[in-house]
Amino acid sequence: MDHLTRLVNSCLLPAYGGAAPPDWLKRALDDSLAGIVLYGANLGLLDGRIREDVTAPLRALRPDLVVALDEEGGDITRAEYHRGSNYPGNLALGVVDDTALTAEVASAIAADLRNLGVTMNLAPSADVCPGFHLPVFGTRSFGPDAGRVAAHTRAFVEATQRHRVAATAKHFPGLGATRVDSHYALPVVDAPEELFRARDLAPFASAVRAGVQAVMTGHVVVEALDSVPATFSERLLRDVLRGELGFEGVVVSDALDMKAAQAGAGIGGAAVRALRAGVDLVITGPQDGEKDCAEILESVRGAVADGSLPLARLEEAAERVARLRAWTSGPAEPAADGGTAGLAADGGTAGLAADGGTAGLAAARRAVELRGPRPTPAPRFVVELRPEPSISCGTVPWGLTGPLARLGGLAGQLTAEPGTPPDELRVPDGVATAVVVRAEAADAWQTAVLAALTAARPDTVVVDMGFHDLPVPAGTTVLKTYGAGLVNAVAAAEILTGRRAPGPPRDTW
Repeated sequence: MDHLTRLVNSCLLPAYGGAAPPDWLKRALDDSLAGIVLYGANLGLLDGRIREDVTAPLRALRPDLVVALDEEGGDITRAEYHRGSNYPGNLALGVVDDTALTAEVASAIAADLRNLGVTMNLAPSADVCPGFHLPVFGTRSFGPDAGRVAAHTRAFVEATQRHRVAATAKHFPGLGATRVDSHYALPVVDAPEELFRARDLAPFASAVRAGVQAVMTGHVVVEALDSVPATFSERLLRDVLRGELGFEGVVVSDALDMKAAQAGAGIGGAAVRALRAGVDLVITGPQDGEKDCAEILESVRGAVADGSLPLARLEEAAERVARLRAWTSGPAEPAADGGTAGLAADGGTAGLAADGGTAGLAAARRAVELRGPRPTPAPRFVVELRPEPSISCGTVPWGLTGPLARLGGLAGQLTAEPGTPPDELRVPDGVATAVVVRAEAADAWQTAVLAALTAARPDTVVVDMGFHDLPVPAGTTVLKTYGAGLVNAVAAAEILTGRRAPGPPRDTW
């Protein structure tokens, strides 16, 4: 392989199809590929066997490769894609507003990831979400207050990196105040510059001060500062992120397969623009990356040849990525008890045993908000309203029935898909009921079904696992979990049954 090919490969984080890493990926690792990103398409097939089937074989080929995934907790999980997260997400932690608790959860997540051979968490989301009218990030944001988001972002970053797992503050310079999903269209922040700096930029400044190893760009236009998306903006990446905030780590692009990134130029053209603007590490997207990597290499080769992408820019990016790989291969920080955070005595990782697995469940219990009368413990017939999953969440299992059944509180169940008329939902007489809702924004179908069920059965308990508060009659008991992770459901099931789970739900619930 020639020098340019190795430089380009060292700036790429592709994905692959299926459960087992393919031969093309193994060859690319031999040719300086930086590493991989794992998605639900891979991990849903692995039943948690990430170390055995993915990271250990690849690390045998390339010990310092970057293995990255999105492990935010709550609604966004990859390591636990087969069952749901054992950790609450950002909004639940922001509602509790205890940075020590956020640090405990982030530390436990990082220990789990180290145990699985993962070295880079594409988290936390540092996006400030000002309110229900802006539902793009919903439960993925620590909340509407910039100071609170900044404090929890810092706690998450510091706790994660004590385990030598690189944290990634995203989505710079902030997507929480946007109205469209960048997977489908180009979002815009139209706030005045003073508001943008005080609200959206503050959590990223906090992350940089905490020593965050990576910052992920958002495909978002900040009108007050530039007319192009941040991923392609020298003004935002070089002048603001590096110049004003003083960031010295790796700038990672959000996935370049998104429509907001390509703008008709294809993934090769998008990669050239991103690298030229100051991105160091390019994520291609969840599809198998063999063709994408080839297209990017061809486009970069042409841009270097015509002078539109200086070779020195690629060398700078590759050097930053090399420092990141070296950092993740270093020793973890000493723990308070004299041991090593996240590392077992044999030099392996303590992982799931790092805290006994209790941090997530304890946090989820604190996050549940009871509105209205406390429910009387009783077996319940559960109606689950299941809106279409978002592309970010994927098809992670979620809901109340599994945890409720494990605690002996399930009298029956019914699942309703979007558009199901309320009069088709037959709830048996003489049994207590619970209805599960999950809305990111105002949802006419869920609202109509909820109104019909609570009118017919006023004693219905509503378990709200979404972001947006759907209307309910006065006096209705609502359990607001602030997320749909498995552990959020367990915490709600405990309240409904009056029983405590025997431990964190490490097996299948």
